Amino acid sequence: MRATLFAFSIAGALAGMGAAHAATDINFWHSMQGALGERVNALVNEFNKSQSDYVVHAIYKGAYGESMNAGIAAFRAGNAPDILQVFEVGTATMMYAKGAVQPVQEMSEKVGDPINPADFIGAVAGYYSAPDGKLVSMPFNSSTPVFYYNKDAFKKAGLDADKPPKTWEEVAEAGRKLRAAGMECGYTTSWPSWVQLETFAAWHNTPYASLDNGFGGLGARLEIDKPLFVRHMTFLANMSKEGTFTYGGRGDASGGLFTSGKCGMFTGSSGNRANIIKTGNFEFGTSTLPYYADVKGAPQNTIIGGASLWVFAKKSPEVYKGVTKFFKFISSPEKAAEWHQGTGYVPVTKAGYELTRKSGFYDKNPGTEIAVKQLDADTTKNSRGVRLGYLPQIRDIEDGEMEQIFSGKVAPEAGLKNMVKRGNELLERFEKSVK
Repeated sequence: MRATLFAFSIAGALAGMGAAHAATDINFWHSMQGALGERVNALVNEFNKSQSDYVVHAIYKGAYGESMNAGIAAFRAGNAPDILQVFEVGTATMMYAKGAVQPVQEMSEKVGDPINPADFIGAVAGYYSAPDGKLVSMPFNSSTPVFYYNKDAFKKAGLDADKPPKTWEEVAEAGRKLRAAGMECGYTTSWPSWVQLETFAAWHNTPYASLDNGFGGLGARLEIDKPLFVRHMTFLANMSKEGTFTYGGRGDASGGLFTSGKCGMFTGSSGNRANIIKTGNFEFGTSTLPYYADVKGAPQNTIIGGASLWVFAKKSPEVYKGVTKFFKFISSPEKAAEWHQGTGYVPVTKAGYELTRKSGFYDKNPGTEIAVKQLDADTTKNSRGVRLGYLPQIRDIEDGEMEQIFSGKVAPEAGLKNMVKRGNELLERFEKSVK
């Protein structure tokens, strides 16, 4: 009898130990594919191997807009993931989704493992923080637009491969020489609204929207029908007409025009670096964004893009504890530096940047510090970034109007007025829905 009881007690103890050590699953929906997707998977696998209490499952859920919509729909259906990667233009929408989101800093403080916003680069922490300065989402793959150029093509066209264009006029001139040398395309851009309107405004220290680009409240409205924007859209439309600028589509669609060698110049995310290295069979350079030299205050600073990680509400304390540990892991100096160096995204933490700088990475890889330098400035009310509701939908409107402008079907001034009218209608609707 004693032996039987002892056997049962041992079995019970072992079962209890098994239950105590059962790993907690954490579902992480993201939008990284290709070379970036491989790096996300590697990062998650490293975390899973570093401890035995939690298992993060990285699941690709489509492009940024698709994954955000999927995440919101899943929350409404009661089966939201624990972590959702959301692009920066979805920040206002997520912040005002009351009851759906668990603010990151608050979560980490509750589980006794605080995430400190002071650890992050100011421009990054400021964008993803509430008015009280507390982080609402976890900075992850922060990027900013930079200027890439094909050095091999520049040499062939008789251009100085060590002196990329600095102004828009110089871009147009380089485009003519590249075309004359037989290139199919001189210049193209990805994310037209982000690069040519939002960042363009910050880089030239001019308002994109009222109320400090939306940081000042829900009453913000678009102001992109002003003379400087008309000038820029006219400039690009003229380049398009003469064949030196090729519109390559929305989002990252035009990246292939550059990596295939068809276009000699390209403005896109600093996060494109990994893909250009992997798929481009030519030597390329990275430089600062072009600007109009006669605009007072230009260049100012660029704004961040990319995405941050949001945590959904109504999860267990154990899940929140694991999510916090995962966030601490990916933001450690070593991992932040590794992610930055391997992808081109900016180092989101100060320690990650310092570690990279001290390692000599920037000296060995010229141009990789461009993104950080463009962000490293005291921001103004015009250059902090853009925080507006329905911004993804507003970008769709802007992209559609730019397509009409670049194809010569709509005059730049009329196209910009349409953007403002239709965009402001959305902002009014968002304001009413929140109130």
